[in-house]
Order: sequence, then structure tokens, then C-alpha cells
Amino acid sequence: MDAIRKQASRLREQVSRQQQAVFKQFGGGGHGSGLSDNAELHQHQKLEKLYISTRAAKHYQRDIVRGVEGYIVTGSKQVEIGTKLSEDSRKYGSENTCTNGNVLTKAALSYGRARAQMEKERGNMLKALGTQVAEPLRAMVMGAPLEDARHLAQRYDRIRQEAEAQATEVARRQAKARESNGHPDILTKLESAEAKLQDLKSNMTTLGKEAASALSSVEDQQQKLTLERLISMVESERAYHQRVLQILDQLEGEMVSERQRIEAPTTPSSADNMQPPSYNMPPPPSYEEANGVFASHMHDTSTDSMGYFLGEVLFPYHGVTDVELSLTAGEYVVVRKVTGSGWAEGECKGKAGWFPYEYIERRERVLASKVSEVF
Repeated sequence: MDAIRKQASRLREQVSRQQQAVFKQFGGGGHGSGLSDNAELHQHQKLEKLYISTRAAKHYQRDIVRGVEGYIVTGSKQVEIGTKLSEDSRKYGSENTCTNGNVLTKAALSYGRARAQMEKERGNMLKALGTQVAEPLRAMVMGAPLEDARHLAQRYDRIRQEAEAQATEVARRQAKARESNGHPDILTKLESAEAKLQDLKSNMTTLGKEAASALSSVEDQQQKLTLERLISMVESERAYHQRVLQILDQLEGEMVSERQRIEAPTTPSSADNMQPPSYNMPPPPSYEEANGVFASHMHDTSTDSMGYFLGEVLFPYHGVTDVELSLTAGEYVVVRKVTGSGWAEGECKGKAGWFPYEYIERRERVLASKVSEVF
């Protein structure tokens, strides 16, 4: 058994020396499989790195496209929901069904308008993401340059494998030629095998250069295009959020202003100093005096006829004379006359009289149920 092992070991060493001799003869340097010299080995390693790099970049580009497409689908649904909310808010504000002021009406209209603007901005951003990010990256993932370069690299690998197999075949025929003492047929086959190996090595070198050049070009395009599209995506989202922030700031200002107005003290600044008519303002005119004034001084600067209109009582007023009309906050009064001295004459719940004009606020739109309460 020991003799057999020693003989097998000698045979393996002999074959190895023969392969090394063939590899050196045909440009090999004994690296790796022994097929390539230093230049070819470097080219082979470069191709492997380029192939891995372009494949990873392709996968990343595909991930970006899928992410952006998913974001567009989700964002489109958000636009749909937001638009519906905007329409509902606008509808509520325009109908104005509230019986106690119009503060919420104004807020609903403001919110509906702002929400519509925000959804428009979101739609513009989604459109930009589709045309400026997803489409260019998808085109490159599916483009011919990448596929052609990868096919060249794959062809190079196949030829390289064939060359390695042919180098082994040449080594085997060289050993057989030495054992045959120069038999013509064996030498002819050896020469044919060596010529084939040379052709394979030549093709492999040429194809390797072409594949490396193509993959390098694709890698450079992938890096630049992907970076540009990422920047474009960030810019689109940043512009969208900045615009939405401006809209929200304006909306918040409007709504907070309305809230502050309704939460203000229930007595106006002028009402703090308003005393009974006998102190700071002349007493209300009698009906005879008022009618006389309006009949003879229609264009007098101290008296202004404004026509009939409805006013909402903002602050309670208790009449102190028979010609004054007592009012309760929240009631509605038909105003028939307003004098330059600060008095108004009108009717509320079947009673007529004078009251301070600053205690009411004119209303253009009032529910029919409120109008019926006046009479």
C-alpha cells in the first residue's frame, strides 16, 4: 500500500509540473488556476467587482422605484381623502346652519380652502416623484446598456472556463507526447490543442476588455443618475413641506384670530364707559321728535336712515325709560332707525323702543326661525 501511495504522489507531482509548464508557455504565471498572467488576473478580478457593483446598484434603483410607486399610490389615496374633507368643510361653511353666530362657519370655510390647497401641493409632489424619479430609474434598470454589459461579462466567464479546460487538455497531451517518443499523430493533436488554447486566450483577453469598459461606463451612469434622482426627490418633498407649512401658518392665524375674538370680554371697549343716556349721551328722542327729524332732515349729518335690517344683540341692555327697549344677548331685533347720537330704534318680540346701537351687530343672513322670534 505504501508503494502505491508513493507512486500516486509521484504521478500527481508530474501532472502538476506539466500543467505549470503549459501555463508558463502560454502566458500563465501560476496564479490561482494557473491560466492567467498578472494582467489577466487583475482584469478578471476587476470584472468580478464591476459585476457585483452594477448588480447592487440595479437592485437599489429598483428598490427606489418600488418605494416611490408605493408612496404615490398611498399619497394618491391621501389626496382623495383630503379632497373629500375639503369639500365637506366647504359645504358646511356655505350652508351656515348655526343659530348662534358664524365663527365655526368661517373656520370651516378657511379649513376647506387650505385643505384643498395642501392636497393640490401633494398631488404636484407625487407627479414630480413619478416623472423625475421613478421613470428615469426604471428606464435605466430595464435599459439595454446594463444588459449588454452584463452579457459581455457572462460571455467572458464562459470563455475563461473553456480556456482553463483547454489548458488542462494541453498538459495531458504534452505528457502523452513525451511518453510516445515523438509519435506524429500525438504531436499533431498536441499542436492542435495548443493552437486552440491560444485562440481562447486571445478571445478571452479581448472580450474581458470590452466587458470591463462597458461595465465601468454603466457603473458611472448608475452612480450619477441615482444621486441626481435622490436629490430631485428630496427637493420635491422639501418644496412640498415648505408650501404646506406656509398654508398651515396662515390657516392657524385665521382660526386663532377668530377664537380670540369670540373669547374676548363680553363687554366692548366703548360699553365700559357707556352710562345711562342721561350721562354720556342725550336721551332717546320720542317717536314724534324722531319722525319730525327724519321728515325734515333726511340728509342731516347727525341722523342716518339705514333702512330696515336685522341685528343680533351682543350685550344685554335694560331700558330706563318708557321709550327704551330692553334687550337680552342673543336676541334679534329689527332696526328701523339709527341716529347720529348713538341710538337706534327697532322692534323685538312685539315691542318697540330705543337702545344703544353699539349693543347690536348687523346680520345679513339669519335663519327663518330667528326672524319669526323677532315679531
